[in-house]
Amino acid sequence: QVQLVESGGGVVQAGGSLRLSCAASGRSFSSYAMGWFRQAPGKEREFVAALSVIGGSTVYADSVKGRFTISRENAKNMLSLQMNNLKPEDTAVYSCAATVRKPYLVHRTIGEYDYWGQGTQVTVSS
Repeated sequence: QVQLVESGGGVVQAGGSLRLSCAASGRSFSSYAMGWFRQAPGKEREFVAALSVIGGSTVYADSVKGRFTISRENAKNMLSLQMNNLKPEDTAVYSCAATVRKPYLVHRTIGEYDYWGQGTQVTVSS
């Protein structure tokens, strides 16, 4: 089992940047494929980005492609999401997630993930 704790959220103006972190503890972090999801008020949780166990494969939602970068440091048990050129529509609670299923692949759907963090709020003002 793994425990996930997000940090780095906050309030930023449109066009600004934030870097989210997800600290993992418990079973070996390097055994998990990881992902970021977000949920805006009144909307369903949606996929943002994912990467494989070693980080060689990544995938992004079309809405964030070219602006967000997902990365991991297995030695530090850390997952990150660098968010640039933020837009008001990026406002949401961002959560990291982990899965042991086919860890050398990337996973886009909520049901594929086994463990979730509590989330961190990102607010982008116009």
